[in-house]
Amino acid sequence: MSAPAIVPARGQQGAGTIGVVLVDDHAMVRQGLRSVLEREADLRVVGEAGSSAQALAVVASTAPDVVLLDLRLSPSTDNEGIDLCARLHQAHPEVALLVLTTVIDDQLVLEAIHRGARGYVVKEVDTSELVRAIRAVNRGESAFDSRSAAAMVRGINAESAAENRQLTEREQDVLRLLARGLSNRDIGKQLFISETTAKFHVGNILRKLQVSRRAEAVYVASKEGFI
Repeated sequence: MSAPAIVPARGQQGAGTIGVVLVDDHAMVRQGLRSVLEREADLRVVGEAGSSAQALAVVASTAPDVVLLDLRLSPSTDNEGIDLCARLHQAHPEVALLVLTTVIDDQLVLEAIHRGARGYVVKEVDTSELVRAIRAVNRGESAFDSRSAAAMVRGINAESAAENRQLTEREQDVLRLLARGLSNRDIGKQLFISETTAKFHVGNILRKLQVSRRAEAVYVASKEGFI
């Protein structure tokens, strides 16, 4: 399959006009998006690209306001779009990156935002919603369709839960002694801490692992690789 051609800018955008670069590996998708977006008086497609290398070149040469970016730029991986998002954000932090893709995944949505995207919408959204998203990210706001917003919330909750389960070095020491069946008093003696402090650490371990008994804590910890 021949490489999609880069479409260069057709001059500077007029005042109040939002310049958009389309990044998608399918030429027909780009053509369809161009047709839809240029019906809007304030939107102008100033460039197109079908690969990461082309995207970096066309964004550098056209200085758009918004880049509309598909995450799946090759059939084999979703990471290329994520990596491109990070590279574009690093090279052009003033450009608003809006993901437009078929891929909807809790962690992928979060990763795109972490890498610099201001919004994330799926290709099934209607034209008016897409146009609103482009205008929103151009104003410096965030933009998500309902599915992407729900995925982001789930991803944030999962990320928070994972962070909350992280054990300190001292808690890991206590956990290893719990696995040997030691009491709070004996744990304290082994670690040169008071029985009250040992009990406090055990309580934190139970809370973080979301269990109520010491034996459950040992089971969960061994299953998840803490010990």
